[in-house]
Amino acid sequence: MTEKEKMLNGDLYNSRDPELLKMYHNARKLIKQYNNLDSEDLKEREQILTALLAKIGIGVWIEAPFYCDYGPNISIGQNTFVNLNCMFLDNNYITIGKNGLIGPYVQIYTSVHPLNASERIVDANNGSRYLTSSKPVTIGDNVWIGGNTVILPGVKIGNNVTVGSGSVVTKNIPDDVLAFGNPCAVRKNLKHDL
Repeated sequence: MTEKEKMLNGDLYNSRDPELLKMYHNARKLIKQYNNLDSEDLKEREQILTALLAKIGIGVWIEAPFYCDYGPNISIGQNTFVNLNCMFLDNNYITIGKNGLIGPYVQIYTSVHPLNASERIVDANNGSRYLTSSKPVTIGDNVWIGGNTVILPGVKIGNNVTVGSGSVVTKNIPDDVLAFGNPCAVRKNLKHDL
């Protein structure tokens, strides 16, 4: 099994594997181009996002600057808006549904490290290498994630959800609710006619 396959399978993997580093460096080049584009250059913005991400629906708008680890593990549904300074650490799949609003400075993490340092550090004498695994993050349709929210690995957020600003989402959130806090918790049931 390749390191990339281990990564996407949720197994421990070496993030300095040549195949993963090639993906990483490619993402850095595309992100740099994207973040330096004139905001009116819509055609080139779309071309870069199409080259960077696995799937980008019609009407997706991503404000610059935008950051991610690899890109090909990210899918974003139609008419979703991603505000500025978002960081998607896509060591595993990040799937965002349609009609989403992702506030500024939202961070989505998929990577996990062993808690015990002796299990996490492979070889500190040769340029510290850390063991990493990953879990996918899924965000449903019609979801609004408030600014400065952090979404942790393995979380699933249902459809028609609003997550309040500054939340730390550590557990799954069901459909049709308002949730906020640190840790994020359901505060109110919502009804939507979408």
